[in-house]
Amino acid sequence: MTNPDPKVLVLEGGAVHDIPSFYAEINRLFMADEDWQLGHSLDALDDMLYGGYGVLAGHAGATLIWKDIEQSRNALGVETTRAWLQAKLDGNDGFNRTLIARQLEALDAGEGETYFRIVMDIFAAHPRITVLAG
Repeated sequence: MTNPDPKVLVLEGGAVHDIPSFYAEINRLFMADEDWQLGHSLDALDDMLYGGYGVLAGHAGATLIWKDIEQSRNALGVETTRAWLQAKLDGNDGFNRTLIARQLEALDAGEGETYFRIVMDIFAAHPRITVLAG
């Protein structure tokens, strides 16, 4: 049975200093009652927001109050994004190297999406999740 009342969650943006601490905060907030944690994956974040597990399971929607959102925006900004993309280029994980190189070029030209913007786009793709700066 689905609970029609939206869940209210508070993300502590001041705890976000980099990508690992972002996922630590996501896991603290969304996965507290699970016996496993999300990995550092945008795909995993997207999957979790569909609500099949974690605190969203059984809820029709949620309101996420993101405290200190500017701290998170800065922590997941250009430098963090550049390091994340460069690590993909430097690794042997089968990523589309041409695409990643283009993303890096766009980022360096001031036109690319930061990790924070990508995260916000993922949240925006889930209309049952409302994100509010808190």
